[in-house]
Amino acid sequence: MTQDNYIIREIQPKDNMQVAQVIRDVLIELNVPKVGTAYEDKALEDMCETYNKTTSTYYVIEHCQKIIGGAGIAQLDNYDGNICEFQKMYFLKEARGKGLGSKMIAICLAKAKQFGFEKCYLETMPYMESAKALYAKNGFTSLDKPLGNTGHYSCNVWMLKEL
Repeated sequence: MTQDNYIIREIQPKDNMQVAQVIRDVLIELNVPKVGTAYEDKALEDMCETYNKTTSTYYVIEHCQKIIGGAGIAQLDNYDGNICEFQKMYFLKEARGKGLGSKMIAICLAKAKQFGFEKCYLETMPYMESAKALYAKNGFTSLDKPLGNTGHYSCNVWMLKEL
């Protein structure tokens, strides 16, 4: 998908270092704790391999040959049910406010449906107001408690969407 020189595509091995840097840069910018969040995930070093599974995928946003954002879906960890998790959606400042978040969500959820998932779960943090508003606008509703066990104990906002 291309829009104004923004390309949304599946991650490739050559993207791994840039994607890890984007995620860490955004987390630092937002003063997110480095423990109990995606910051310390081992998966960050090899995102392409991490999402190279039958029912998972990760997309990046590329602009002028630079990765400026990404998001993915995968089976929800430690949960016995047909639910995927919307994971690691982080955009650098230059990618925000352009409608790319809703496009990324739509692409990921379409893929989740293709994979046969019935619901999509996500976790975020309470002070990520724009992210929470974006998720709500795209049909995610708040939950009172987490599903599964992602290991992200610092993310205490949980949302779910029927697919």
